[in-house]
Amino acid sequence: MEHNYDWKTKREKKAFLALEDGTVMRGYPVGAEVDNEGEVVFNTGMTGYQEIISDPSYAGQFVTMTYTEIGNYGVNAADMESRKLFLNGFIVHNMNEPSSWRAEKSLTDFLKEHNIPAIAGIDTRALTAKIRTTGTLKGYLHCSKTDMTPEQGVAKARAWCGLDNQDYASKVCCDKPYQWDPDGSLTISWGIAKELPPVEFKVVAYDFGIKWNILRNLRLQGMDVTVVPAKTTAEEVLKMKPDGVFLSNGPADPAAVTYAIEAAQKLIGKVPVMGICLGHQILGIACGGDRFRLKFGHHGCNHPVKNLATGKVEITSQNHNFGIVQDSIPDCLEITHMNLNDNTVEGFKHRTEPMFAVQYHPEASPGPHDPHYLFNTFRELMKR
Repeated sequence: MEHNYDWKTKREKKAFLALEDGTVMRGYPVGAEVDNEGEVVFNTGMTGYQEIISDPSYAGQFVTMTYTEIGNYGVNAADMESRKLFLNGFIVHNMNEPSSWRAEKSLTDFLKEHNIPAIAGIDTRALTAKIRTTGTLKGYLHCSKTDMTPEQGVAKARAWCGLDNQDYASKVCCDKPYQWDPDGSLTISWGIAKELPPVEFKVVAYDFGIKWNILRNLRLQGMDVTVVPAKTTAEEVLKMKPDGVFLSNGPADPAAVTYAIEAAQKLIGKVPVMGICLGHQILGIACGGDRFRLKFGHHGCNHPVKNLATGKVEITSQNHNFGIVQDSIPDCLEITHMNLNDNTVEGFKHRTEPMFAVQYHPEASPGPHDPHYLFNTFRELMKR
């Protein structure tokens, strides 16, 4: 594969990241040579960059990788988590050419194909330290060849509306309902199973930005999954006579997806319900809880979460900027999981109805298998 950037481009550092607080960090483009605004977050994963950038939950955001060397194993079709890339930009310290038998193309070429701006040459650890101190910041990524001053970039970052009170779920979801993996090829593509279990349950999954590995895990538990767009009503779902309903992860602010909150309120008690991430927040609000914005979000691996029922600590993968206020949890819900880093709510269940949710991502192989039991919990709810 060809080297995409010469030393002259790297030395000149004409690209830059401008932050709303006036900070400007210079680098060189390693993706599409376009400009964009976005919310700057950091991800602590050392690997898994393809799964990260293809997670629709990052829509509207610039993802900063805290690990310094990115791109080493390229990208390939089997590791996608959705149909395309939804993030607004990508920030790395050093972009490498691929050296892996699995690589089908370089990460740089992949970002260009999807028109995603990316910048390298940034001190990503300094940027991470800044975000941890100040909180999440709006930014502007200048990677195009057009003339722009850093001051203009800062002004554009400040002028951007940001993600608060913005509905991004309807922007990233599917256009129409579809059945997940009817021939089984996508579910067993990694060699994780030689054959699939027989179908026992019919599940409808709301797509607010659903990751494909969630769908794999549901199918591996004997569930035939029909994925529906974010704005599908509860009445439409119930007409499909599902054994259970799943509320997926997704981007931006849960308070903005009012249609999903309304649907959740109508589904609770009618059918077993499971939620992950944005689905957790939607169910919490639907039951009377309040959402809040985390200072810099949870993005990455190795977040310790305590299961209050068993006392065990699960190592989890996470990706969210909002959570449910602990003091606002209504009496109808019981808190089941807590984050040991910052004592935020990571899971709850309904006291009288078949419904539960977690804030983290059990499908993302943290631990690597600590939270996989949750999919079986959903199965057992439908069984009962």
